[in-house]
Amino acid sequence: MAEMAQAQAQNVGEVDQDTGVQAQQIGILVAQGVPAADIKKLVEGGIHTVEGLAHAAKKDLLAIKGLSEAKVEKLQCAAWKIVPMGFTTATVVAEQRGEIVQVTTGCKELDSILDGGIETGSITELYGEFRCGKTQLCHTLCVTCQLPIEMGGAEGKALYIDTEGTFRPQRLAQIAERYGLNVSDVLDNVAYARAHNTDHQMNLLLSAAAMMADSRFALVIVDSAMALYRSEFNGRGELSSRQTHLGRFLRGLQRLADEFGVACIITNQVVAANLEGGSMFSGPSIKPIGGNIMAHASTTRLWLKKGRGENRVAKIMASPSLPEREATFGISMEGVCDAKD
Repeated sequence: MAEMAQAQAQNVGEVDQDTGVQAQQIGILVAQGVPAADIKKLVEGGIHTVEGLAHAAKKDLLAIKGLSEAKVEKLQCAAWKIVPMGFTTATVVAEQRGEIVQVTTGCKELDSILDGGIETGSITELYGEFRCGKTQLCHTLCVTCQLPIEMGGAEGKALYIDTEGTFRPQRLAQIAERYGLNVSDVLDNVAYARAHNTDHQMNLLLSAAAMMADSRFALVIVDSAMALYRSEFNGRGELSSRQTHLGRFLRGLQRLADEFGVACIITNQVVAANLEGGSMFSGPSIKPIGGNIMAHASTTRLWLKKGRGENRVAKIMASPSLPEREATFGISMEGVCDAKD
């Protein structure tokens, strides 16, 4: 089994149609009569797939230099001939949902409450206090996403956007050894970028789209999504601007999940709840930051809490398909693992 995993890690960049959504390159529109010059403009504007063109808002396309309103309509009409944009049946949706890949977290109990692991094609939010396991879970997923599907992986690369400077390659090496993977191959299959401000954080999504159009990625991590917003936007006077910018960033992240079928993980910080003088028994003592914009953008929300010793507790706080329940997991030199007694 270790040999199979190692061979998969070496070939993880190769596209496999059975591993989930595979976006169609924008270049195929040449067959629809679209000039190569227009395709070049789309790529320069951050549109790399037919799905991206079909789903884009017209005003976003008009912002691309050299594209007129008439040309945008012609381009989108060509894309709509390839990408279904109308109604379908629940039966078809059920079949598509059945092909979604789950990425193992490294802990059986945590995988169990998540119905197999982290879901691809959607955004999962991890929030909690410091030292509750958010970054450790992110590092573990960077390795497990490269495993074969039979071992709980997604046979793809990982992309890591770091806003707090907590990424550590040596942790990936330790976790890779647990699964019998070649450390060098695992590190090569993780694309890393440090975001220095919120605009840079946004622009990194455009770079990510270009990379995903050329190679098979299974995971995108933003650790943490709110850190830079929290420091750059201060007070209620800038709250509206912050939420608008955050909403655009999260929409861009969801677009990556939709186009490329990747699992998107965002970590989030917390603040003390019940600051308005409410009862101490009125709910959780902490709440995630980001407001309703963050809450609505996340498909699944997990609250990570400290447990006994090296154990941690993960509780499902919101999900369209999973009930509210919790699991205990451990953190060791080999990443996230089963809880210790």
